[in-house]
Amino acid sequence: MKATVLMEDTCGEPQCVYEHGLSIYIETRKHKVLMDTGASGRTWDNARKLDIPLSEVDTVILSHGHYDHSGGILDFYKINERAAVYMQRTALLDYYHGERYIGIDKEIGMLPTVTLLDGDLEIDSELSVFTGIRGRKYWPQSNIGLMIRDGGKDTQDEFRHEQCLVVHGDKNLLVSGCAHNGILNILDRYREIYGRNPDAVLSGFHMMKKTDYTAPEKEVICQTAETLAQEDILFYTGHCTGQEAVNLMKPIMKDKLVQIHCGMEIRI
Repeated sequence: MKATVLMEDTCGEPQCVYEHGLSIYIETRKHKVLMDTGASGRTWDNARKLDIPLSEVDTVILSHGHYDHSGGILDFYKINERAAVYMQRTALLDYYHGERYIGIDKEIGMLPTVTLLDGDLEIDSELSVFTGIRGRKYWPQSNIGLMIRDGGKDTQDEFRHEQCLVVHGDKNLLVSGCAHNGILNILDRYREIYGRNPDAVLSGFHMMKKTDYTAPEKEVICQTAETLAQEDILFYTGHCTGQEAVNLMKPIMKDKLVQIHCGMEIRI
């Protein structure tokens, strides 16, 4: 299978624009898939420059209910009205960071091609999504401050709206948007379902901070890297991981960690 990074936070191919958000285009034997749609229609400007056939996309997965993963979908629908869109029903709730609304446009839930899920789904022999991630091992501290607002009351978001895509083939790829539930907990859930590791993981790790890391936060990042380095898995990361976290993890994980950029092509 082949994956192309359509949108990510860092500059890659010189013809591509970049902004805070994530969108991955994946080609398999049977499917043309989008995992997330970035924060805006700029995602599709990149797709056109990279000769990605948006009109042929048949499946869209929205990883969770945040704007930087769903903001491009309404513009995408103007290009392609046929692609099936899968999202968790809870992705339509009201998500905030402080007083800033970071949830998705509610109009997305009314698109005729959207299927609202209440848990795991096997789409076919190549594609499936899973939720139900219960662990809290090295839960990203940058989640603190991300809230669900209901009736004017804010509660900590526990990310039940987050879903992960599994692409089955000669090799198996696990894709998560931000790994808000923690990449180690997501891997535990994958193994619980499939009884083995994926061959590759493509995911943000949600370790980015606007302020300096504390010593305990650095320790958690390094301990996460040490645990991942023991697995026979190739990890591709970017977006919400943050450059400083990548710089801490790379010396530990070495060739098992690859940083992604806009326009990058990945062959699994």
